[in-house]
Amino acid sequence: MNDVVNLAEKLAQFSEHWSPRVVAELNDYQLKVVKLQNSFVWHKHDDTDELFLVLQGAMSIRLRDGDVSLQAGELYVVPRGVEHQPYAEDECHVLLIEPRGVVNTGDAKDSRLRADNDRWI
Repeated sequence: MNDVVNLAEKLAQFSEHWSPRVVAELNDYQLKVVKLQNSFVWHKHDDTDELFLVLQGAMSIRLRDGDVSLQAGELYVVPRGVEHQPYAEDECHVLLIEPRGVVNTGDAKDSRLRADNDRWI
């Protein structure tokens, strides 16, 4: 039997922004919590969609044809191959759902924001 995962407790265990932590797996998908603040790098994921579920705060997902604004309790799926740039003016807590092995910076090269993959808490 699996353990209950308390997302608030997991988020309290780290302070870094743009550094996703895996909290659970579902088949070949990973559920990751991440703290966002300021701008991320423009990037895309050619082979997968990416789901953002805002747990606390507010964020935008900048797209080449307009922005998507999200508040706590709202989610958005960025379709595969679509360039996007997550942004949060103030710290925002997010749950990401994506296939195991997906790199947070997608196709962006040499980004200082690239996080270690498969980092569990």
